[in-house]
Amino acid sequence: MTEAVDQLIHSRWLIPVSPANTALEHHSVAIRAGHIVDVLPQADARARYRATEITELPDHILLPGLVNLHAHAAMSLMRGMGDDLPLMRWLQETIWPVEGRHASKSFVHDGTLLAAREMLRGGITTCNDMYFYPEAAAEAFTRAGMRAVVGIILIDFPTPYASDADDYLRKGLNMRDQWRAEPLLGFSIAPHAPYTVSDGGLERAATLAAELDIPLHIHVHETATEISDSLSAHGVRPLARLERLGLLGPGLIAVHAVHLDDTDRAMLSHNACSVAHCPTSNMKLGSGIAPIADLVKRNINVGLGTDGAASNNRLDLLQEMRHAALLAKVASLDASALPAHAVLHMATLGGAHALGMADKIGSIATGKLADLCAVSIADPVTQPCFDPISHLVYVCGREHVSHVWVGGVPRVQNGQVLLQISDKELLGITSLWQTKLVN
Repeated sequence: MTEAVDQLIHSRWLIPVSPANTALEHHSVAIRAGHIVDVLPQADARARYRATEITELPDHILLPGLVNLHAHAAMSLMRGMGDDLPLMRWLQETIWPVEGRHASKSFVHDGTLLAAREMLRGGITTCNDMYFYPEAAAEAFTRAGMRAVVGIILIDFPTPYASDADDYLRKGLNMRDQWRAEPLLGFSIAPHAPYTVSDGGLERAATLAAELDIPLHIHVHETATEISDSLSAHGVRPLARLERLGLLGPGLIAVHAVHLDDTDRAMLSHNACSVAHCPTSNMKLGSGIAPIADLVKRNINVGLGTDGAASNNRLDLLQEMRHAALLAKVASLDASALPAHAVLHMATLGGAHALGMADKIGSIATGKLADLCAVSIADPVTQPCFDPISHLVYVCGREHVSHVWVGGVPRVQNGQVLLQISDKELLGITSLWQTKLVN
C-alpha cells in the first residue's frame, strides 16, 4: 500500500547541508502541503509513495534554496550606477541623489520584482531585504512567490519615504501589521548603520526588536573610515557603541563586518551575533576583506549576502560562495581555509539561523518547508564531478540552476522563471526606469 504525497523529486545527488559534508546519491524528497515529509533512497521512495507530480533530475544536485542574508532589492534599477567609487563617494555622489529624485513606491515595487526574478533564477528562495517603502517590497516579493524578510528601516535624516526616525518606525510598523499574515514574509528592524542613526534611535530599534522577537539588521564596520569617525564622534568603535546601547545579541545581523579587531570578534562571539558576509560588494567598493575564516573558527554564525545590484552588480549567491571561499584562502594564505561545505552552509543554514528560521528552511530535512534548488551538472563544462559539494562552490554558476521550489511551489522549471509577469513586460518596465533615472 503506497502513501499519497503531492510531489516526489528524484535527484542524482542530494545535499541536505545538515549533517555536514553529506552528499546522498540517488535520493528523493517527498513533499506534501509545501513541507518535506521524507528524504530517502529513490528505490524506497518509488515503492513507498505515489505522487501527483514527479520530477526526475538524473544529472542534478538538489540542495536547499539559497538564503540571501543581505540585499537592497529595489536597487537593481540602479545596477551599474556609480561604478568604481568607494562607499561614501558612491553613496553621496550617486546613490543618495538618485534616490532623492526617484525613490517611490513604484520604484521599489518594480526594482524588487526585477531583483526577485534574478534571485529566483539563481536558486535564491529567501531574501533579507532593507530599503525604503518596505510595503512595496513586500507586495513585489509576494507577487513573485519568493520568501523574504522585509526590513523596517530606520535612518535619522529625511528622505522621500519618511521625515524622521518616528516616521520611519511608524510607517514600518504599519507595514508589518498589514502584511504579517502573509506566510511568505517575515520582518526585521533595520537601522541603516551606526553613522546614520542616533543613540536614541538605536536604543529604540533594540527595544522594538526584542518586543517583536524579530532580527536586527544593520550595516556595521564596513569601512576603516567608519571606525575612525566613530572613535572621533563617540569615543568607541561602532560595535562597542552598539553593545553599550543594547543591540548586540543572537538576533543581531551585522552586515559586512569587514574591519574587526580581536575585541570586536570576541564581542560578536560572546553575544552570539550573526554576520552577513558580502564578499563581492566589499571587493567592488574597495572596503576590504572580512576575516571570515577566523569568525567561523570562533563559532560565529555567518551567512552570505549579495548586497544591492548597484554595488555588486549581480544578485548571485553561487558567485558569492566562490568569492567567499577564495578570499578566505588568499587572506589567510591557507588553502584549507573555509572549505566548500562551510561556504554552502553559510549560503543556506547559516542565513536561515541568522533570520531565526533554521527550523523552517536552510536544510533538506523532514518537517521543513520545501524550499529547494536543483543545479544541473549535465553540461560538459561541469564534468567530471567527483564531489558535488565542491562543484556547487567552485564549478557551477547560476546559469546551471534548473529548478527552484518555494514551499513546494515551482518558481523555476527547466531554467524558466515562472512569474505572473512576463520577461517582456518586466524588461519594458525596466527600460522606462532607465530613461527616468538618467534624466
